[in-house]
Amino acid sequence: MPDEITADQEKLSDRLEGWLEGDQPKTLGNLIELFGEKSFAILFVLLMAVPALPLPTGGVTHVFEVIVMLLALELIVGRRLIWLPERFRRRELGPVAKKRFTDALLRRIRWLERHSRPRLGFLLSHRLSSVLFGVVVLILTVGAFVAPPFTGLDTLPSLGVVMISLGFLLEDSVLALAGLVIGIAGLVLVVALGTAVAKGVGSLF
Repeated sequence: MPDEITADQEKLSDRLEGWLEGDQPKTLGNLIELFGEKSFAILFVLLMAVPALPLPTGGVTHVFEVIVMLLALELIVGRRLIWLPERFRRRELGPVAKKRFTDALLRRIRWLERHSRPRLGFLLSHRLSSVLFGVVVLILTVGAFVAPPFTGLDTLPSLGVVMISLGFLLEDSVLALAGLVIGIAGLVLVVALGTAVAKGVGSLF
């Protein structure tokens, strides 16, 4: 049985690597067709990995965050398959994002696959879990979206989304819980800094 679990986990990273290294266009629509019902978590990982990495992104993160918020709303209302406007389905990750995924994200996913294991997976397979998943992703992504620019404060909420999503994909509740803690810590920092800035501006008038 453990061998079957390991093989299934390796299949996730192998399929991702095959998609990233393949000749097909790296569009969101293409990825959705490949992963089916797992596309929600896969897209959360891929799209939020960009703001989760402490690297300059040129403003592309807001586009990705809007898409993630839309997908989170679909989970909340109970959709099992992703719907996206055609303009979003045609959107490509681009060579810069692809290189980051290949160099950083895939390496981290493989590390998690080696060290993670299914723990309390039944907590993540219930229908209500998908709704809560969507609510948490929506809240954390909004926090990343409103984080002051050039502060790096969007990193922790985004990383929380990535870890929670990987927890769902690997059926590891402990990993998902760790992502939730990191995401909440990030939200606290965003709110604290936002409050401090608001008070500072208010004191000028």
